[in-house]
Amino acid sequence: MGMDVYGNEPTAEVGAYFRRNVWGWHPLWEMCEDLFPAIAGQVECGHTNDGDGLDADLSADLAKGLTEALADGRIAAWIAQRNAAVAAMPMESCRICDGTGIRTDDTGRKMGQQDKALTKEQAIILGREFGWCNGCDGDGEKAPWAASYEVCPSDATEFSDFLNACGGFVIC
Repeated sequence: MGMDVYGNEPTAEVGAYFRRNVWGWHPLWEMCEDLFPAIAGQVECGHTNDGDGLDADLSADLAKGLTEALADGRIAAWIAQRNAAVAAMPMESCRICDGTGIRTDDTGRKMGQQDKALTKEQAIILGREFGWCNGCDGDGEKAPWAASYEVCPSDATEFSDFLNACGGFVIC
């Protein structure tokens, strides 16, 4: 699933359409909300594809803010802070195998995961020779859900370029 962002009255091709999958959109919009709350706060449903958005003036204001924040390092600092917070989150118990490292549900049994032979390296690390889970690579725990979401400065650059030429936008 992704967020398709359409320009209302694009003045250039770059302002007609902007897309990010959910893994990239959510942290990008969170960045906008955190760094520019007066502007991004005008969008009630920024994390859904319900057709909310900004008018041309506010889109231009957000583009200007993103450009300035890229130049002065606020975006890099926001990303670094977010990445550090995510990295500091504890691992989570795997819901697919209930933290055992061996998937034994119907799907796991059909895939032969409960009897899957492990590599020598896996066996040393996991302390067993058989049984695996595709959700956690047999470890029983995995990175928190937040680690699935990523944003980088180029996302802000592309979004700013879109905002400069979109004439307002809707998130669909």
